This record gives sequence, structure tokens and C-alpha cells, in this order.
Amino acid sequence: MMKRFFSAIAACAVMISCSQNCGVKLLPVSDFETTVDGKEVSLYTLKNGDLTMQVTNFGARVVTLWTPDKDGNMEDIVLGYNNINDYINNPGERFLGAVVGPYANRIANGTYTIGEETYNFPQNNNGQTLHGGLKGLDMVVWDVFAADDSTLVLTYTHADGQEGMPGNLEIFMTYALTSDNEFRVDYMAQTDKTTHVNISHHSFFNLKGEGNGTINDHILHINASRTTPVNEVLIPSGEIADVTGTPFDFRQPKAIGTDLDVENDQLRNGGGYDHNWVLDRKTHDQLELAASVLEPASGRYMEVWTDQPALQFYGGNFFDGSTFGKYGRTLNYRESIALETQLYPDTPNHSNFPSTLLNPGEEYTHTCIYRFGVK
Repeated sequence: MMKRFFSAIAACAVMISCSQNCGVKLLPVSDFETTVDGKEVSLYTLKNGDLTMQVTNFGARVVTLWTPDKDGNMEDIVLGYNNINDYINNPGERFLGAVVGPYANRIANGTYTIGEETYNFPQNNNGQTLHGGLKGLDMVVWDVFAADDSTLVLTYTHADGQEGMPGNLEIFMTYALTSDNEFRVDYMAQTDKTTHVNISHHSFFNLKGEGNGTINDHILHINASRTTPVNEVLIPSGEIADVTGTPFDFRQPKAIGTDLDVENDQLRNGGGYDHNWVLDRKTHDQLELAASVLEPASGRYMEVWTDQPALQFYGGNFFDGSTFGKYGRTLNYRESIALETQLYPDTPNHSNFPSTLLNPGEEYTHTCIYRFGVK
């Protein structure tokens, strides 16, 4: 099923000289070595170009991602914890750096129907299923299929009936750092029973570095003229709404905080930005630019490319400073952004949304690229 195979390597930290990546501080592998559900967990280090990334196979979580600013100074620009116990026990935000699914985003009332059969899933306190349920792809141990210095291939089979979802869903996922300073994520999945699939990546970014202040001054562009409006618990109404004249128009780059204080029902429902944008795509399934983010002081710049039709932008509205990140700094309100390429939320309950059904004999594929540079 995979086009490339990689020789396995041990899960160990690599020494990086100051001439290559001055300031990179790798987390100890020993702080991530444990066993969960009888499967071994560890920490893997990838490097290519100017990027250095550490990943744990528990939830396929990106733990660190070091990138340079315009002066060559390195910062870790993703939020995370410095030990595996915090990821397992969730002292604060559950989805830090994780793969989410098998159905990313929300399913209303924790239920959907396929044909004549209705399926029910665990619900959160808002009466919905979020990111795959109580034990989604973020809370399981992925098998390391193959690895080399810049690539990690992970696999997991989400069993028929797990979290109530139909089908044995076999998933292959590749994390790769490229020489062009890209963090590339490729998904492929097959099922033996018709099911709904919508997998996504959930790193929280701050281009100043984790814990280094607000993201409301980051300059954001989203290549989308429409959104899918939501109710007060963030379930789509089914409407496709034009962003023209609203705080949701990022077709021209602007600071994230520019319109946050505008009186707007959708901002009120999300506590800020936590919505799905319908991308203005020119092709059906080719990689296209979905969004870009610039942090003006450091010059760090990130582009998001995908073959998916939509993007969820979340502005860190529910962080409250009660937990600590990797370097002793608190994870604070609106100090991170998530840009999740995806199909639409709650699609199984909206016949007018692009289908998320996967049948036996078909392949689900999805590519997301985070490309880094400076300006």
C-alpha cells in the first residue's frame, strides 16, 4: 500500500551541531518511553533542511518543531508537553500535536446513519462527538512501520465498533521533513465496511515560539470566500455563508486580532475563531495553497497546502494558562493557532456537504503540507 519503504532506526535523539541548528534543544527520549495498552511508546527525531521535529507514536503527536527566524535564531513553534505522562493524562488541552479522527471535528448528537443502520458514539459535555470520540486516534499507540532521519511512517487499525464507529479502518500515515523546509503529512486508509472518514492534523502553532505571547498579531491569509456557520456548540447549520463584509474574510492578509472585538454571532458562538472555511479551490484533488501565516517580528512564515476542500482555523480560545508547556511557560489564551486541513465537520448529517463516505475497495487519501520560511 505504501509507495516507499524506509529502513527502521532506533528511537534516539540525534546530536545537532550549532553550525546547523544553533539553539535546538532536544527533549530526552527517556521521558517518553513507556508502555500503553501493551504497546511501546517512544520519541523519534526527524531533521531535514532547517527543520528539526520530535514525534511520539502515542497519538502520532508532534512534540517539538524547531524553525529559524530571519536572523537564524531557532524556536520551537508548536505547543506540547515535555513528558509522556502529561499527554496520557491530559492536564489541559487534549489534542496537542496529534492526529485526530477517524472523524476529525464534530458529529452532532454523537450519531450518524449509513443506509438503514444508525451508529452511536461517545459524546462530550456538549452532546457531540469530537475528533473521534473519547479514545480517538490521538489517544492510541501507533505502530512504527518504518523510519529514517527525515521520515516516520506510522500505522494503526481502528477496529470495527471502536468508539462505535463501523469498519476495520487500516490507516497508514507518513510524517516527512523535506529539504524545502516542509513538514508533510500523508494519510491513506482502507476499510472493510462502509464508514465515514475525515482525518486531520492538530498541531498548535505560535511562530514566536511556544509560550512567547499572543498570536493575534500574526498576519493570516485564508484562501476561502465561504464558511460553514455553526450554532452555540459549534455544530454546522448546513448553510454555506459568504465571508464578504464579515470578520471571517481573510482573503487579504490581516492580523488575526483585527476583527475579534466585532459584534458577531459566529464569533460569539466560537468564543473567537473556531470555524471551518470552504477553500476556493481550482482543482478537485491537487495540492493548492490554503492559508499562510506571518509573524512580523521574527519574520517566520508558514504556508499550508492541501488537496482537501476545507480548513478549520482555531485561535486558541479555550487555553486558560492553567497548564505548562515544555519550557516552564504557561499555555495561555489565544497564544496558538491550529490550521487543520479536512473535509467538512458533521458531514454525515448534512447531505449538501461533500461526502465523507469510504466504501470497501476504495482508498481515503489526504495530504497536508506546512511549509516554512522567513520574510
